[in-house]
Amino acid sequence: MHAPSVVKLPDAWFIACTSEALKPKQVLPFTLQGVPLVAFRDSDGRAHALLDRCPHRNAPLSLGAVVNGQLQCRYHGWCFDGAGECQAVPGLVQGASISLPSRRAEAFATCEQEGYVWVCSTAGSQPTHRPRAFPHYREPGYTSLRRTYLVKASLLMALENTLDVPHTAFLHGGLFRTAKKKNAVEVVVRRFQDRAEAEFIGEPRPEGLVGKLLSPSGGVVQHVDSFFLPSTAQVEYRLGDSYLCTTSVMTPVEDFLTRVDAVICFKLPLPGILVKPFVAPVGEHIFSQDARILAAQTETMQRFGGEKWTSSELDVLGAQIWKLLKQAEAKQSGPAEPYEHRLKMMT
Repeated sequence: MHAPSVVKLPDAWFIACTSEALKPKQVLPFTLQGVPLVAFRDSDGRAHALLDRCPHRNAPLSLGAVVNGQLQCRYHGWCFDGAGECQAVPGLVQGASISLPSRRAEAFATCEQEGYVWVCSTAGSQPTHRPRAFPHYREPGYTSLRRTYLVKASLLMALENTLDVPHTAFLHGGLFRTAKKKNAVEVVVRRFQDRAEAEFIGEPRPEGLVGKLLSPSGGVVQHVDSFFLPSTAQVEYRLGDSYLCTTSVMTPVEDFLTRVDAVICFKLPLPGILVKPFVAPVGEHIFSQDARILAAQTETMQRFGGEKWTSSELDVLGAQIWKLLKQAEAKQSGPAEPYEHRLKMMT
């Protein structure tokens, strides 16, 4: 792959912030696909997002304040509601028109779900579906934890890293897998219109700490890595009654800066209240290792003036993710018939 691994996805839900990060009367700036936006809550507590630019004189709305549930520009005091309609022009004579099309701030659809504020990537667009839910999040019998990270990487690089098995024996040696003990497994790669997955068949329980936590006595795991449009990577391990699922929603902040909102849900032989203090630091250590290697990867590409890729069959999902991202960017549908490919690999 020689083309830049950067896409701009239209009409897609991305996470702007956690719900608790957007407090009443707070003006919260954020960036989505390189576009500066600003979030605030109206008088009823509903979240809204506008382009961070006042249509009057281009002052950043993020410098303003929330007044009576509307976003007031700091420069001249113009006020905008959640739909971007201008509701006040201080000093304008009584009876004059206020809400004119030219005075409208660009608005982006928002919704709140499972403790996150989601924003549509296209101004004026209203998606017909809600964001994909996090599996088993806050479900009885499961323990959940959330973390947010910023990684210096493109959306594709961050997604592929999360779903890449071979690197775990080296970058995370001893946590997931080890480079010493290898097992031959069959991998079935499938691509559908809105997702791709790799199912690992006959995989023995990984020898690292996470695998031993999943099943101290060993066994064969059900392991599926999945990508869901527009930007979700999900890793699932199941062995008997034990279950571990990490779901990471990627938000492209800039071309090579990605926000990762990860939700880990698990059900293990030991009570969750005992395991959670161990899972949290291990998960943070793994994510920090990934963040460092992704930053080094990006810096190397910049040092050499661009991207250059070569692949092997072990890169099972990268090409499928890229195809789906490019189709979404062009607003094209995936293949009518599902794609399936089988291969052998050592894990």
